[in-house]
Amino acid sequence: MSRTSTRRFVSQLGDKENVSQIFLLSDKQLRPNRNGNLYLQADLSDRSGTIPARMWNASEQDYRGVDNGDFVHVEGATQLFQGNMQLIASSIRRADPGDVDEEDFLTLPGEAIDRLAHRLAEILRGVRRPNLRNLAECFLMDDAFMAKFTKAPAGVKNHHAYPGGLLDHVVGLLELVLRVGELYPQIDGEMLLLGAFLHDMGKIDELVYERDMAYSDAGQLLGHIILAISLLDEKIREAERLSGEPFPDETAIALKHMIASHHGQYEFGSPKLPMTLEAVALHHLDNLDAKIHSFHQLMRDDPNFDSPWTLYHANLGRKLYKGPASKDD
Repeated sequence: MSRTSTRRFVSQLGDKENVSQIFLLSDKQLRPNRNGNLYLQADLSDRSGTIPARMWNASEQDYRGVDNGDFVHVEGATQLFQGNMQLIASSIRRADPGDVDEEDFLTLPGEAIDRLAHRLAEILRGVRRPNLRNLAECFLMDDAFMAKFTKAPAGVKNHHAYPGGLLDHVVGLLELVLRVGELYPQIDGEMLLLGAFLHDMGKIDELVYERDMAYSDAGQLLGHIILAISLLDEKIREAERLSGEPFPDETAIALKHMIASHHGQYEFGSPKLPMTLEAVALHHLDNLDAKIHSFHQLMRDDPNFDSPWTLYHANLGRKLYKGPASKDD
């Protein structure tokens, strides 16, 4: 039976609120303060978001008593610190499995992921150009790939950082491409669709996401762009075997260029700047989907409940305007 009705989700927590409930623990660290005393630092999350936690005067035993990816029962109180909510814990211990309602930790329920996966396949199988449709089909019929693609997050901290987030982001981006393509006939819409599908697929191996989300060794050493291009090469060879025809070199290079340039700028991790119309479009549409999702989350989770403005976000250099408060708030 669901226990969500009695839960206070991360996004609902206010300042100076007593907390005694279950979270998913990640990124635990045992650190010394300025006086040399140890404290436990970790991130606590549920389906609504993540809150950083500190437990003062912690011990090695406290640190070893829980692992990243554990469901933990936490007691403590929230505190607004430098514009961000944190939780000062007095106790962090492994939760009894019988007390865990996993629905509290699923941003996307299974039926939502199934709908998104169906829409992904529907869009890609609607591509008319044979070499692009055959390439897409090589991914869609790869059960191991699709199991990862539908489960992976799009990131660890930023946009769509939840199981199924990669699929959610990519389908949203494909829907954008379908609409924008009609307005710009000079863009090759089907190439842009494939680029949107492929651009972040390296994240299936860049990240680990069985429960806790983190970077894999391959993710740390190579990154999702290199991993995606390698995976694309593999699927191009597979498409050639299945069709009995060579895949056009120019098309392969154009697809790889979209993957390599989709971050848009060297300082944001792009090995190349966008140099085709499709690559330019992909970068901006990808950024649009990511930014709208991130900014909406900042507004939704803002602890400044009584103001139409969020707190100041130093990394953005601005506050965000949430609009006038509803009379029902």
